[in-house]
Amino acid sequence: MLKKIDKKVGNKMRIKKGDTVVVLSGKYKGVKGKVLKAFPKTERVIVEKVNFVKKHTRPTQQNPQGGIVEREGSIHVSNVKLFNDKIGQVTKAVYKVVGDSRIRTCKKTGDEI
Repeated sequence: MLKKIDKKVGNKMRIKKGDTVVVLSGKYKGVKGKVLKAFPKTERVIVEKVNFVKKHTRPTQQNPQGGIVEREGSIHVSNVKLFNDKIGQVTKAVYKVVGDSRIRTCKKTGDEI
């Protein structure tokens, strides 16, 4: 009998939806793009115009033809790094506690992200 492997819950993913990232490795190395979706449990992100996959779709009312659709696939979060537009470099997101809230800041400049 197969057992489902549970990943640890509560992983800290420092990359969120809407961030601009740079791909560090693979076929799309060096490409900048916006994060469309983030999956913290599996530690994966979908970046626009990166890692296209072909998906076979069956006919529906919205798409009566069906067929093969190309769309972005997910990549592991370790293969991307946060890009800071102000300094034009990749950086790391660091959390600073201010009062009762945590604020995401750039490690290199200290600016709020």
